[in-house]
Amino acid sequence: MKMTKKLVLVSWIGGNDLQAYPDHPKHNQNLGPLLSTLKERKFVRAHLIYNYPKKEVAPYLKWLQVQIDSKITADHVKLSSPVDFADIYQAANKTLKSVWQSESDNKTSILLSPGTPAMQAVWILLGKTRYPVSFIQSSMEKGVQDVELPFDIAAEFLPELTARTANQLTDLMVSSAPSTAEFDSIISQNPTMKQLKERAAILAIRDVPVLIQGETGTGKELFARAIHNTSPRACQNFIAVNCGAIPKELIDSTLFGHVKGAFTGAIKDHKGVFEQANGGTLFLDEFGELPADAQVRLLRVLQEGTLIRVGDTTERKVNVRIIAATNKNLTQAVAEAEFREDLYYRVAIGVLKLPPLRKREGDLLLLAETLLDGINREVENQPGYKHKKLSPSAKKIILNHCWPGNVRELHATLLRTTLWSPGDEITDRDMQESILDAPKEELGMLNREVGKGFNIQEVMDGLERHYVLKAWQQSGQRKKVAAELLGYNNYQTFDKRLKKLGIDT
Repeated sequence: MKMTKKLVLVSWIGGNDLQAYPDHPKHNQNLGPLLSTLKERKFVRAHLIYNYPKKEVAPYLKWLQVQIDSKITADHVKLSSPVDFADIYQAANKTLKSVWQSESDNKTSILLSPGTPAMQAVWILLGKTRYPVSFIQSSMEKGVQDVELPFDIAAEFLPELTARTANQLTDLMVSSAPSTAEFDSIISQNPTMKQLKERAAILAIRDVPVLIQGETGTGKELFARAIHNTSPRACQNFIAVNCGAIPKELIDSTLFGHVKGAFTGAIKDHKGVFEQANGGTLFLDEFGELPADAQVRLLRVLQEGTLIRVGDTTERKVNVRIIAATNKNLTQAVAEAEFREDLYYRVAIGVLKLPPLRKREGDLLLLAETLLDGINREVENQPGYKHKKLSPSAKKIILNHCWPGNVRELHATLLRTTLWSPGDEITDRDMQESILDAPKEELGMLNREVGKGFNIQEVMDGLERHYVLKAWQQSGQRKKVAAELLGYNNYQTFDKRLKKLGIDT
C-alpha cells in the first residue's frame, strides 16, 4: 500500500502576517497569507524564517501556534536589506537545504505571498533549479492557490542567463551558488578556474553524468566532491573508486558486487560500489583505465539502471549519478579504438577540463600560501614546531619550478619543507632541497638503444619540449622573454616552436 506524503510548508513571515496578531499596533483584521494558508491546508509542519526583531515576532508565533495544528519552527535571519539578493539567497538556501534533508519523505511547498519581490524571486530560483518543491500563494481576493510557473530554468536556458552579467539575479545563480564550503575549498583567482567553478555549480543542480579531465594532481576529486555536496544528492553517499587500482579479476565484484560462493574467497554477499552509492554519487577515478570487457558491462548498467551481482541471477535496480575522472585523452582513445565510443558519450555530458598548475596564471603563490597556512594549522601543536612562512627567495623557486605533479606535488613539497626547515622562514635552499628531482630526461635520451623503433626526431623534439616548457614557465609565459632565455633571435621563432610542439598558450 502506497503511503500518502505529508505536507510541509516553507515561508517568510511578512508584515501582513504580523499585523494579523490582535495586539499588534497596526492590527488589520485579516488573517494574513501565512495563517490563511495554514488553516486552508493540513500541513504537518511549517518552517518559517523572518528578518523582523525577535521581540516583535515572538508574540505572533505564540498566537499563531494556538490557531493551527501544524508544528512550527521559526528562524531569525539577519539581512542587510529585505531586497539584498545575496543575503536573501543565503538564508533561503540554508532553510531549503535543511528542510530537504529532514523532510525528504514529505512534500514541500513554498508560500510565495509573504515578503518582498526579491524574496519571491529567490524562492522561485531555488525551487526551479535546486530543490523539488511546489509553489502556492494566498490572497484575500482568490484565497489559497497552487502556482504553476509557465517556465522552467532548465539546462538549455542557463548559458543564455549566465551571459547576462548585468542581471543581479543571474549573477546570484552562477556566482553565489559556488559560495559554499565545498566550492570555497577550490582556491583560485584564475579566470579559467573561476569559470570552471561556475560551470561545476550549474552541473551540481542538474542530475547528469560528469566527466572531469586533467593531469594528475589538478583537483579532479575535489571538484567531484564539491559537485556532489552542492547537489540534491548531497545527503546520500559519495563513493570513490580508483578504476586503475582494481585487479582485473575483481573489477565486476568491485563494481557490481557478488553473492556468497560466487568464487573462491567469496565467503559472504558483498555490495559493489554501485549499490553502495545507490541514491548518491559514484566517482570513477582513472576512468580511462577500465579494460574493454568491463566497459561493456558498465555501459549496460548505465543504460538500464540495473545490475546483477557476480554469481547471482537477480536484477537489482540502482539510481546512481556518475562522475568520472581521467588524465587520458579519451577522444583520442576512442579514435584509436582503445575506449568504447558509446560509453564515452554516455558519460561525457557535463565535461570539465581542469588546467595544469603551470597554466593557472596568478594561482601558484596563492595556492602555496594557502597550503602552507593549512600545514601550519595542522601541526602547530606539535612540540618545537615553528610557524613557517615563505621568504621572497623561496617564492622565486616556487615560481620557477614547472610542478609536473600540480597541486598534489606542491602540497607534498611544502609539507616536506616544513619538516626540514629549522627556522620560521623557508629559504630558497630549503625549498630547492625539498623538490624531488625528476628523472633527468636528457640522460635518458643519451642512454637510449639505437635500433628498431629508434626515432632521432622524437628524441630531438623531446629535448626541445623540455627546455621550451621550462623557459615558458620561467618567463611568466611571456614569449619575448622566453625567446631571450633560449637564445632565439626573436619571439616569432619561439612562437613557432610552441605551435610545432603542440603546446597550448
